[in-house]
Amino acid sequence: MISETPVLPQPWRSVKLDELCTLVRGASPRPKGDPRYFGGPIPWISIADLSREEGKFLTRTKEGVTAAGAKLSRLLSEGTLIVSNSATICIPKILGVAGCIHDGFVALTELSPKVDIHYLYHFFNAIRDEIRAKNTQGVTQVNLNTTIFKGMDVPLPPLKEQRRIAEVLDRAEALRAKRRAALAQLDILTQAIFLDLFGDPTTNPKGWGTQPLASLVRSDDTINYGVVQPGDHVEDGIPLVRVGNLLEGRVNHSSLKRIAPMIEASYKRSRLRGHEVLVSCVGSIGVVALADETVKGFNIARAVARIPLMDTASRVFMAAYLATNFVQNYFTTELRTVSQPTLNIKQLSETPVVLPPAELQQEFCHRVSAVDKLRIGHRASLVELDGLFATLQHRAFRGEL
Repeated sequence: MISETPVLPQPWRSVKLDELCTLVRGASPRPKGDPRYFGGPIPWISIADLSREEGKFLTRTKEGVTAAGAKLSRLLSEGTLIVSNSATICIPKILGVAGCIHDGFVALTELSPKVDIHYLYHFFNAIRDEIRAKNTQGVTQVNLNTTIFKGMDVPLPPLKEQRRIAEVLDRAEALRAKRRAALAQLDILTQAIFLDLFGDPTTNPKGWGTQPLASLVRSDDTINYGVVQPGDHVEDGIPLVRVGNLLEGRVNHSSLKRIAPMIEASYKRSRLRGHEVLVSCVGSIGVVALADETVKGFNIARAVARIPLMDTASRVFMAAYLATNFVQNYFTTELRTVSQPTLNIKQLSETPVVLPPAELQQEFCHRVSAVDKLRIGHRASLVELDGLFATLQHRAFRGEL
């Protein structure tokens, strides 16, 4: 029997985006903060709101505008798809609430019945990196005008297929969201363990003694910050840990800057030995991370302080302690602001440490170690899910899903 040649799907036709919708730009009332326009009950959607909640829907805003402000902006109905066209460009959201959009957004209104809004949402997510690469080369901040959006080619399968693609990507994204939520819960669990064992340092219910952070530092070392003028990136240079590398309590290696060895040689005092607690002290104040053997020999930027604790002090306990509301509030009250918020070494050294017995600190370390094992598993799973999602996105808009 002769087998039949499989029938392959016909290539999807591409349609210009402006054939599928009407594109309108947001607008911002001026001047910013004018009480005639701002502070009202109508949601005001700005670029900052993109980070307020995950997923495809945007339902919460930090600010509101008045009726007068809405007349000077762009009022959109619930269910409208918007895409950022400035700062962090090409981030799509579907409005879960009616509101006005900042001029950093383009809205897709009057959608054609030939296109599914959820399919379009995923399309913009899929092309985000490509759009950024094409339009941000050598530019610190770029704005995409509506002409660029209008000229975008959108692959357009039948509506039923669009909906199927959107559902597949929705399910994949839901799995990633659950994994991220699990990681967030583990962070909360670590804080809960701390409070259970030690109580709130603000009230110090167990009456433990307090001493300055500097008294817990190695006698042959000091708390210090790092390289003031690191210069340009040098491909084979010494890795430099900056504030942005302090993620989830560790040093993230993915975007490390490297500096010339000649520059780094002048900052031997801040060279990492792999056993320090790191704290951000310029800009984003109070981000805490632990250095380990993987960063031994690296250096730190001016915005990061290294705390070389004596052997009898627990790094795990200290990292958790410095992240408590009590210490974070202390950092805030001690800030000095010149061009940006700054916590200097003297203020950091004087941080009051409520110090429980060493055996209780060790108990905390054992419990946190168990949580860390769970966290490592969840992170590895999230990496796999991220890879799967990227593959699905790539295949979805090539007709291969």
